[in-house]
Order: sequence, then C-alpha cells, then structure tokens
Amino acid sequence: MKYLFLFLIGGFIYGAFEVAFKGGDTHISMFVLSGLCFLIIGALSKKMHLLLRMLTGAVIITALEFISGIIVNIWLEQAVWDYSDMPLNVMGQICLWFTIAWFFLTFVGIVLDNLLKWRLFGGERPEFRIRKRVKKQTA
Repeated sequence: MKYLFLFLIGGFIYGAFEVAFKGGDTHISMFVLSGLCFLIIGALSKKMHLLLRMLTGAVIITALEFISGIIVNIWLEQAVWDYSDMPLNVMGQICLWFTIAWFFLTFVGIVLDNLLKWRLFGGERPEFRIRKRVKKQTA
C-alpha cells in the first residue's frame, strides 16, 4: 500500500503541476510516468551524495521520458509532447533543457519522498546535506 500511495502522490502532483503550467491539460501517460519516476527517485540510495542522487534521478527520468515518448508519441501517435523545436533534442522526445529541469525537480522529489516516508510510514527522519560533516578532533 505504501508504494501504491507514493505512486499516486507522484502522479497527482506532477499532473497538477503540468495542468497549472501547461494551460489546463495533461495526459494519463504523464500520470503513470511521473508516478513511476517518483517511486524510482525514492528508491535511490540515501547513502549517495545528494547531488549524485539528483543527477541519477535526472538521467533516469530522461531515459524513461525517451522510452515513453517513443511508445506514446511515436508508436501510438498521441503527440503528448514534442521537443523538436528545442536545441539538443533527440527525436523530439527528450532534450538537454528538460534534463536540467529534471535534475532540480528530482531534489523536490527526494525531499517529498523522504518526508512522506518519515511522517506517514515511520521511516527515518530525513537529513539532507550537500557536504560531508567534518568530525571535530579533540586534543
């Protein structure tokens, strides 16, 4: 149930975000893709450096966006998105600018996932550090 809940949260939040910023519409494939991405981001090791988690998340999201774009936009001809007019795009399905956006959005996903797991499911209290703690030496 925990993972179903997190999947639904990821899908609904991104869907609402897309509706708010795209002018009132989204596609069911975006719900499924964002729910899956939210689960994967949440599964990234907490032992990884935060920036590495963000980079890994951005790469995973971009890869899944490419795969789903091939299926939804090209094979099924749904035309949900098209980055053809953007620089550094691949087949109009992914582009560098959105990979950069996914990098920063992954941070939001990491924080939200950790907070939800802590508050709702009794997980460990989240702690976010970019730098390692330096242990003080005692004389």
